Amino acid sequence: MARAKKPLPSLDWLEPRLKLSRALSLLSFVALTALLLVWNLAFADLHGARIGVVLAIQLLPLALLAPGMLMGNARAHAWCCFVVNIYFIQGVLAAIDPARALFGVLEALISFNLFCTALLYTRWRFQYDRKMAGE
Repeated sequence: MARAKKPLPSLDWLEPRLKLSRALSLLSFVALTALLLVWNLAFADLHGARIGVVLAIQLLPLALLAPGMLMGNARAHAWCCFVVNIYFIQGVLAAIDPARALFGVLEALISFNLFCTALLYTRWRFQYDRKMAGE
C-alpha cells in the first residue's frame, strides 16, 4: 500500500518564509563568526597559544561554508546544520566554566539559532524548488 504524497505549500506561503529564514541564518552565521573573533582577540586566555592558529582552527569550518551560505545554497545550509553542532557543544562546555560562562551561553544560543534557521531554510527551499518544477 503506497502512501499518499503530502501536498506542498503554496509559493505565496513559502516565499516570505524563505526570505526570513535565510536572513536569520545569515545573521546568526555572521554573529557566530564575530563572536569567535572578538572573544579570541580580546578576551580569551590562550595560555601562550598562537592566536592565528586558534582562530584558523575555529573559523575554518565556517569559512568553508561561507560561499554557499552567502549564495543561498540549500545544501550549504544543510551542511551548516551538521557543522554548527561543534560550536554548540563548545558553547555548552564553555558555559560550565565561570570564566567563560557568558561566551559559552552566547555561543550555544547563536549556534542553536543558526541550526534552526538553516534547517528551516533547507526544508522550505527544497519545497519551493519542487513546487517551481511543477510538482
